[in-house]
Amino acid sequence: MAERFDRIWHNARLATVRGDLPDLGVIERGVIAAREGRIAFAGSHSDFPSDADAAERIDCGGRWITPGLVDCHTHLVFGGNRAHEFELRLKGASYEEIARAGGGIVSTVAATRASSEAELVAGALPRLDALIAEGATTVEIKSGYGLNTETEMRQLSAARSVGRNRPVGIRTTFLGAHALPPEADGDKDRYIELVCREMLPAVVQAGLADVVDAFMEGIAFSKDQTARVFRAAKALGLPVKLHADQLSNLGGAALASEFSALSADHLEHTDEAGVAAMARAGTVAVLLPGAFYFIRETMKPPVELFRAHGVNMALATDCNPGSSPLTSLLLAMNMGATLFRMTVAECLAGVTREGARALGILGETGTLEAGKRCDLAIWDIERPAELIYRMGFNPLHRRVWRGR
Repeated sequence: MAERFDRIWHNARLATVRGDLPDLGVIERGVIAAREGRIAFAGSHSDFPSDADAAERIDCGGRWITPGLVDCHTHLVFGGNRAHEFELRLKGASYEEIARAGGGIVSTVAATRASSEAELVAGALPRLDALIAEGATTVEIKSGYGLNTETEMRQLSAARSVGRNRPVGIRTTFLGAHALPPEADGDKDRYIELVCREMLPAVVQAGLADVVDAFMEGIAFSKDQTARVFRAAKALGLPVKLHADQLSNLGGAALASEFSALSADHLEHTDEAGVAAMARAGTVAVLLPGAFYFIRETMKPPVELFRAHGVNMALATDCNPGSSPLTSLLLAMNMGATLFRMTVAECLAGVTREGARALGILGETGTLEAGKRCDLAIWDIERPAELIYRMGFNPLHRRVWRGR
């Protein structure tokens, strides 16, 4: 009896990005078949059953298919914008100077606290739509602009809501330890106590977060304060990730590794000891070239050390109002290549396989393999390098989310 599928995509070239295949895992005469939202077959035409039946067959006309793109680090839900701070930076103010003067994250906190959940959703949807239009099928969204229990939960609820409004997978991250709210009067320890004892349990009880994040930096929280948040997260059964070593080396990569973090993100100032710790822990390095570019950072993340130690590298937009107002994974790949000298294969894996790994969902998405969700991006390109080489050009032909 002929095998039955919901859909078959044929006459395609596949960049499977499978870890067990070299480079991009290319299959020239490829076929993908889906059943009940998952990939049932992804391989060569010669290995596909000739008598297979399907409700729908799609001739891809020789186009390339990659996994749907994964943006594993965004701050997509927030109130207001910070265009005025952009003007200040153009006049010479630094990121730290703006933050210490009451701007930066805290200014977005005020706008977010003043926004209803419906307003937060309405503001986030155009940003999400821009990512979807370029082939994104999974997007991570952090809180961190509430800095009190009520608003943090409203942000996370809005993040869940945008996922119900669009055909996209959403992963939510609680980032209560993002900055110090004005009402804390400079007492970081007291605020961290609030995060651990009140905010985090409330978020977990409501089922609003998949992961816990923190910002460990001179303008944010110390190693000890971050460790307290991570211990509380682990006690409640949530994995962790960390904004680490962005503006200085405070040992963030090493701390993240101590807690078996899914990822450490930014990493411009990470040293070899931190890289080696990440390698031992299997922690993914999430590189964020949009922020590097936007705040005119000069210290590049240690890509050669990540390669030498076998640390997996992901790429993400870091979409946020203050330091990376970027909603293009295609441009993030171009930046990863031009600014950080990542290869084509590293860039494409960075927004598919490694992005999924950084979210702890590689078993579900990120590569073209039987059993995974049928999340696909079909491209009008001659070779995968075009996805990284072009700027301001979107060659997406079709996007498939869970087989549809």
